[in-house]
Amino acid sequence: MTALLEVRGLVKNFPVNTGVFGRPKSFVSAVDHLDFDLHEGETLGLVGESGCGKSTTARLLMHLVAPTAGTIRFEGRTVGTSELPLKAFRRQVQMVFQDSYASLNPRLTVAESVAFGPLVHGVSRDEAAARANSLLERVGLDPARFAGRFTHELSGGQRQRVNIARALALQPRVLILDEAVSALDKSVEAQVLNLLLDLKEEFHLTYLFISHDLEVVRFMAARVLVMYLGRVAELGATEALYTGSRHPYTTALLGSLLSMDPDHRAESAPIAGDPPNPIDPPAGCRFHTRCSFAEPVCSSRVPVLTPLGSAHSVACHMSEPGSGHGCAPQRAA
Repeated sequence: MTALLEVRGLVKNFPVNTGVFGRPKSFVSAVDHLDFDLHEGETLGLVGESGCGKSTTARLLMHLVAPTAGTIRFEGRTVGTSELPLKAFRRQVQMVFQDSYASLNPRLTVAESVAFGPLVHGVSRDEAAARANSLLERVGLDPARFAGRFTHELSGGQRQRVNIARALALQPRVLILDEAVSALDKSVEAQVLNLLLDLKEEFHLTYLFISHDLEVVRFMAARVLVMYLGRVAELGATEALYTGSRHPYTTALLGSLLSMDPDHRAESAPIAGDPPNPIDPPAGCRFHTRCSFAEPVCSSRVPVLTPLGSAHSVACHMSEPGSGHGCAPQRAA
């Protein structure tokens, strides 16, 4: 599959505890040397605990916040340079935010919110209005009833449908969905998820689907990227990762899934403790402070993202040949 979006060495450090003359004395490492590809036509799930860097990654991809380091390439062209200016990039990549109310302008009607993007990008007023009405109808909102309403007159599910229509108004190829259904009740969530699947097929879209709900990600995504404290822990095909995870953090994360089978009830917490302070993260593998398999090498060296096959890789010393961990395979002669 073609890599539509390539992310290499993405870093974001937020300064904190500024000293004299406003110089920062320390940083929060929100995203730390993140590498991944988003393939054309796929849905890539991005999961991890709160604070692991999922939403920051989404904002970095859209350049809503400037990256500290790293490159983002779309179809081989570097984003934010003369090769691909941000305005041109944002015609191809759009984002649906978690907070459906805060992401809409309360002074604009529903139709004006959807038409605003095309107007900014040079589409005529008539064409923008026609596009807005067509998209509202496509996401299940009758323009005759909803086009003239303001956001406070809509339910949460209706507002998120407006956000989806607004994201599609520029006819993008990629949608970044940042917890797009997490604030909805389950019946509405199911409707919106099915809508997203229909829109993906109809408009030939590519999704980066960010969520803390592992069951929803399993339903939506073909591949899953697991993040822990700003770094990739594991990346692989959804079913292979869910049924054969290789990173202890991924296994613990999946162990938090609830089961309806009383014979598979959880007897103990799958993971203990809180994530380390991102201002002063632990050396080596950042998960070693909570890992029951940790050995001295885990605190002394950062694990390499090791391929386990054509579509599965893990950043764990237990899977890296010759890493020095007692469970690691031997390096090939």
